[in-house]
Amino acid sequence: QVQLVESGGGLVQAGGSLSLSCAASGRTFSSGVMGWFRRAPGKGREFVARIWRSGGSTSYADSVKGRFTISRDNVKNTMYLQMNSLKPEDTAVYYCAAGTSEALIRYDYWGQGTQVTVSS
Repeated sequence: QVQLVESGGGLVQAGGSLSLSCAASGRTFSSGVMGWFRRAPGKGREFVARIWRSGGSTSYADSVKGRFTISRDNVKNTMYLQMNSLKPEDTAVYYCAAGTSEALIRYDYWGQGTQVTVSS
């Protein structure tokens, strides 16, 4: 079993920055994908970014490209999301997720989420 714990959420003004962390514990894997998702009030879950543990290849949603940066530290079993130039529409609960497949984009474990609120 893998446990994921997000941290770093909070309240920030538009144009500001926040950095989220996702710490993995329990059984961990050297391969597979890790990702960030978010759910805004009244909306469905939205993909934000993902990164492969092996190789570090990344992908971003168009809405955050150029503003957010995903990274990971495999030694610390931690994933990060640096969020710059935040907008009110970035307000959401942010979730991290992790998968164990070496080839499939499939998320087997999810964190509880951390709230990010961007004021205008």
